[in-house]
Amino acid sequence: MDARLNLMASPIAGKALKHFVAAGKALAESSLPLATQHLMMLRASQINGCAGCIDMHTKDAAAAGETSVRINLVAAWREATVFTDAERAALELTEEGTRIADAAGGVSDEVWANAAKYYDEEQLAALVCSIAIINAFNRANVITQQPAGNYQVGQFD
Repeated sequence: MDARLNLMASPIAGKALKHFVAAGKALAESSLPLATQHLMMLRASQINGCAGCIDMHTKDAAAAGETSVRINLVAAWREATVFTDAERAALELTEEGTRIADAAGGVSDEVWANAAKYYDEEQLAALVCSIAIINAFNRANVITQQPAGNYQVGQFD
């Protein structure tokens, strides 16, 4: 499969996406646990059907020490016993934040309150921004049909 558009070769898209990448790097340096970041980015990418981001985030998670069991069970996190309560709260916030159009009220107060039990304001801010950034990347990749399978860990550093 060939991409409809080479986003990184496009002067305007490349310039814009560099800002997304820079924002992602800043968020990676936040106090939000790295494992949580990998899990939530993978889950949003699964929901959005973004093959390129699924490829990237599964490989990055594995390289960071995440187990194959946890990576494989992200899609079924509600039924899996391998996630902490804090990770479950982040995954639920990610799902509601990604599926905003599916719920008239957006993210529910209950989901927000549950996440706030486990994460401080800085970590919640990182979660919110991470959800927004990964959804933006997912949409750009899906719209342009970016292919998956060839990502190498650290490729976009």
